[in-house]
Formats: sequence, structure tokens, C-alpha cells
Amino acid sequence: MRRRHKKGRPVNGMLLLDKPRGITSNGALQEVKHLFEAAKAGHTGSLDPLATGALPLCFGEATKFSQFLLNADKRYLAKFKLGISTDSGDADGEIIARNAVVGVTASNVQSLLDDFSGEIEQVPSMFSAIKHQGQPLYKLARQGIEVERMPRKVTIYKLELVEFRDDQFVLDIFCSKGTYIRSLAEDLGKRLGCGAHVCELRRLSAGPYDVEDAYTLVQLREIKEKEGLEALEKCLMPVSSAVQDWPAVILPETTAYYLRQGQAIQVAGAPTEGWVRLFAQEGDNKNGFIGVGEIQDDGKVAPRRLLAAG
Repeated sequence: MRRRHKKGRPVNGMLLLDKPRGITSNGALQEVKHLFEAAKAGHTGSLDPLATGALPLCFGEATKFSQFLLNADKRYLAKFKLGISTDSGDADGEIIARNAVVGVTASNVQSLLDDFSGEIEQVPSMFSAIKHQGQPLYKLARQGIEVERMPRKVTIYKLELVEFRDDQFVLDIFCSKGTYIRSLAEDLGKRLGCGAHVCELRRLSAGPYDVEDAYTLVQLREIKEKEGLEALEKCLMPVSSAVQDWPAVILPETTAYYLRQGQAIQVAGAPTEGWVRLFAQEGDNKNGFIGVGEIQDDGKVAPRRLLAAG
């Protein structure tokens, strides 16, 4: 049987996309993958079509590290509209209730924020990507099916009221993975007695990446059209940038060889716990990122995700 050859070029690295409104994360990924003519690419956690902002995309070997960005903290700027509840908790859903917004002030909103800060429990929306018996909840919701969802613990590190005007307010939210902004809108709306939904959402950061460093689809198209693929590839960040906040461990060439064979190794001066970035060394120079490891109880560094040799 003949083996299929993958279409596309071997592209490796990270790209931070400023996702536009009105397109799915996968739709944005496929367009960028096509621009780069890449063989392999993936995104690191969906943004709803309504949302804009920081969407890290992984190419080639970088896809091995996408899970670490899926688990990373996120920061959002979210605008909530009072008085209208939708079935999805955001502006893309069907309106299910309208209520008068009477006497709700910035002070009312501010007084509730402490209750939604720190470790809290959220019931995931039926319009989330969580799976029930193999089916994403949002697909069931679109069929009019609702299933019981268990509350999940999430952490909101920062919840700041940025603006309050008429029947809308804006929150700056720094939160852990798995936090549903639409659920936060619904819960705040219930506490305020008038309902609420997300009408605008922008992701400001995802893990180590800040939206100020992101490229738009328009910019990427222009770069390729005017300067070609080589210039487009200069937009990529190193694979190691996905874990750039982790401690670095430099391995002598011989030690790096054994680690690449899957062996845990002892490294002088390494951290005593946690995950680390691993770099090979030739002579006095750091030769390159080879993957990530985890410190074991005996102090050795165990390989966890490694780049393909060469």
C-alpha cells in the first residue's frame, strides 16, 4: 500500500494571530496555514467567532507543545450588555429574555466582583466545546438538546471594572484555563437581577503571548503578496517561545544525547522541581532548544516532549 505524502512545506514555529471577529479559530488557522503553505499546523484553544485577539498558532514541531498553551492563563477585555439574556450567553445567540435595567450602577457591579474573584465554580455553557459522550456541547445545543453539566473550579486572578455606561460595562479579566466569560456574564446578570450577555470579547494575552505582538490576517496576506514566503516566515517565533517563562537547563552534548534516548539525567544547577526548557550545548555556546522536561523526585531531569532529531 502506497504511503500518502503530506501536502505542504515543513514549517516549524509559533505565530501569534490577532483573530478577527466573525470567524472560527479553525477557520482562521486554515487560512494562515494556507498562506504559509504549511504541512502541519494547529491552534491552542478556541476563541468564539464573536471574540477577537490573541490566538497562538503552532506549526510543525511546535504542535508538540500546544497542550502547555491550552493550560495557560488568559487575559480578556469583555463588554457585557445588561437587560438581555441569550441562549449562548453572547451576542451570537438567540434572545431568550429581556428585562428592564433599573437602578443598576457601577457601584452595584463593583460590589459583586469580589464574589467572582479567586477560586470559583462555574457551570460550563451548553455552547462550550466540552464533550458529552463524544459530542461537543455546542452541537447538542444547536439541536435543542440540553444535558446536565457539573460545576468546574476555575481561578480569576483579576476582575476589574474598566467602564460602566448606560446598560453596558467592561471588565478586565485575568483568569485560569477553562474560565468561561459567557458564564461569568450570565452569573453577574442574574445577581444584578436583569440578565446579561457578552457583546464584545477581546483576548489580550494567552500564556506568554501578548496581543500587541500579534499579526492580523490582513498583515499576513500583505507580507506574502509584497515580499513572499521568506518574509512571511520571519513572522514566526521560535518553538521554545511557547514555554519561554519556564526555567532553562543547558545540557552538555553527551548528556543531551542520553536525554534524547529517553533517559532521565542529572544536571548540576537544575531546578529542584517543576517543568524546564531544555537546550543542548556545544563548547561554550547554547546550540538550540531540544524540548521540555520535568524534574523528578530524585532530582533528575526526565524528558517529556522533545523535538525530532535534526
